[in-house]
Amino acid sequence: MFLCGLAMAGSGWYLAKDALACLMVSIRLGASRSVDLTQEPLRLEVRNIRRSFGGRAVVDDVSLQVKPGQVTCLLGPSGCGKSTTLRIIAGVETQDEGEIYIDGALISNATTALPPEQRSVGLMFQDFALFPHLSVSENVSFGLTGTRTEKRLRVRELLDKVGLSRFIDAFPHELSGGEQQRVALARALAPRPKIMLMDEPFSGLDNRLRDDIRDQTLEVLKGEGTAVLLVTHEPEEAMRMADEIALMREGRVVQVGAPYNIYNAPVDELAAAFFSDINVIRTEVKGALSETAFGQFLTPGYNDGTPIAIVIRPQHLRIDFDRAGHGPTPTPEHGTWARGVVERARYIGKESLIEFRMSDGSALKASVASVFLPENGTALWLALRRDRCFVFAEGFGCDFSSP
Repeated sequence: MFLCGLAMAGSGWYLAKDALACLMVSIRLGASRSVDLTQEPLRLEVRNIRRSFGGRAVVDDVSLQVKPGQVTCLLGPSGCGKSTTLRIIAGVETQDEGEIYIDGALISNATTALPPEQRSVGLMFQDFALFPHLSVSENVSFGLTGTRTEKRLRVRELLDKVGLSRFIDAFPHELSGGEQQRVALARALAPRPKIMLMDEPFSGLDNRLRDDIRDQTLEVLKGEGTAVLLVTHEPEEAMRMADEIALMREGRVVQVGAPYNIYNAPVDELAAAFFSDINVIRTEVKGALSETAFGQFLTPGYNDGTPIAIVIRPQHLRIDFDRAGHGPTPTPEHGTWARGVVERARYIGKESLIEFRMSDGSALKASVASVFLPENGTALWLALRRDRCFVFAEGFGCDFSSP
């Protein structure tokens, strides 16, 4: 449940825009889900799979749906169960519970499983796993069936798509890391798999090369119409590549949505923090209100003493100058202004990051998309953009699990 509903600005209450946005996004997501399930075919469907090791649930009731041509990212920190989920779908690991369907046909449950080579699934991993003694052409054609001519045509088609046709007779050691990655992609796509499973395939590339390779890979995958399930621990990569993100934590999928929605309507504080730096203002409910240095937030339906976290990203704090000990007049957009003292200011290329110590002893960060470097000890006034606040009670958030 999204809690940033009404807030005090000056002498009156107003409806925070995020409350309406949360409702509208919920309606849109609910509508889109009904369309997806009834009108568009699913290439991959994972239903309630579980896997435990030594009594510890590594994958816990995970469900996913991927359509042809769709890129879905399994995103989460190391050890959250992403790779195990991928291995279960590939068939190299067996689930304890749950079912997996490809094009509506059951291919795996807790008792029976189709062998990996019969699932029409392609695999890409971090190390590329190219055969060093085989040429590029032989690597790409490895596992292909058909005549020599048919294999050669398919190899040339894919090498043209990844821009490596001139290296058709070269060996892996003669290629750069980015070129080896594209050969691995071509090899995985050669048998025309229905589904491509990718386990952090870009992590071994340097940052500047990684962006180009990711974009080229996405273009090729979209051109082939392949359903893609990509595992990554990098939010930026998921946002850049995915049509849909499934955020995992401790073996469970905690939120599913389009990149825009999952970034702008996180399900809880941890989800918000995974995508960017955040400021957290902690308070508690008293008489259906939560008091902060930035004014009151209305939090009805919770008992007095319920802990509340008001979350806002650094770029959504507003900064204004001190006016002889006074700040700007409160407004519906920004609410009440609070005084802070600069502890540190840094320019980090795209923006300036300023750290403040507030009068109550709490620390906040604000970012400015320009060069802004006030001296340490400077008193400035801060305000929260109310339409960019997320307010969570413990155990609650903006729930998109139902329309």
